[in-house]
Amino acid sequence: MSEAIIEPDLPIIDPHHHLWDLRPMLSLFPEPRHHFIAGLVDNAHYTFDQLHAHLTSGHNIIGTVFMECGAFYNGAYGEARKVVGEVEYVNGVAAQSASGLYGPSRYCAGIVGHADLMLGDGAGAVLDALHAAASGRFKGIRHQGAWDADPEVLGPPFHAPEGLYRDATFRQGFAELGKRGMTFDAWVLEPQLPDVIDLARAFPDQPICLDHCGTPLGVATYRGKLHERFDTWRHNIHELARCENVVVKLGGLAMAFCALPEDGPAAGHGSEHLAALWRPYIETCIEAFGPQRAMFESNYPVDYWGADYAVLWNAFKRLTRSASVEEKAALYAGTATRFYGLEDLLG
Repeated sequence: MSEAIIEPDLPIIDPHHHLWDLRPMLSLFPEPRHHFIAGLVDNAHYTFDQLHAHLTSGHNIIGTVFMECGAFYNGAYGEARKVVGEVEYVNGVAAQSASGLYGPSRYCAGIVGHADLMLGDGAGAVLDALHAAASGRFKGIRHQGAWDADPEVLGPPFHAPEGLYRDATFRQGFAELGKRGMTFDAWVLEPQLPDVIDLARAFPDQPICLDHCGTPLGVATYRGKLHERFDTWRHNIHELARCENVVVKLGGLAMAFCALPEDGPAAGHGSEHLAALWRPYIETCIEAFGPQRAMFESNYPVDYWGADYAVLWNAFKRLTRSASVEEKAALYAGTATRFYGLEDLLG
């Protein structure tokens, strides 16, 4: 769907997107595919050219942060350090962008990789190797903890162990982040928000970002239950916001998991419709965390399930029409700048 760009001059740092080539992986999943896998088929190859096309579709994207997605691992480095290959690849994309040949935006100015924190103290050596691979851009890691008792919610690609963020060995590895001043992105599903609350309270000095508004669920056994579970989600969001070391990413709601919208991929919904669907979640998160601890994200290409890139940012801008200049500056660029240390992007 084509729309006129709302507030085209507003500076945006997109703090959450991926780069990958999933074509080899998709061949492993026979038809009929899980809803999440099916939604990725059209975006199985999402590298520099596709990213550039989206980031130049009308909004003023001045820079981005790459988020780990298990792509381009290098097995030659060994099992624990194969994750370094992803950071090396993305650092090359960042260098392409920094050349200026593709415009003034700085793609992948921040890089969030992955390290297996279940290595305990041994995770420190992997974190050091990740940093060395992109020392000027590497910011921290994400170790996703998404789990649900219903395997149909997540499908084959995911399923972390139940209670991962409460595991003693995981927390040994988690402590290695603080020793190095690195960030942590947490991805869990809505029923798991208490696990993030417990982790944040146990490590009050560790910067943590909750991804995707905590991922409300509207699929499988949760189908039709978004309204029923909203108050529980809202309570946990407010509890988590009491942890001053935590920020929240406003987005991810166009993922198939959320059913906001239910039909996809790229169903063609306009920004007004999407803004109406997302308003209760976005406004609750901003109310709980405040603009200084909240940042809008694209989560592309995953959110292509329900929203074109330009339309997605239009929907966000509709939701902040009554916000002040200062509040918009924080929500669209300032919070991401502070959390990921991207001060150079704002001059």
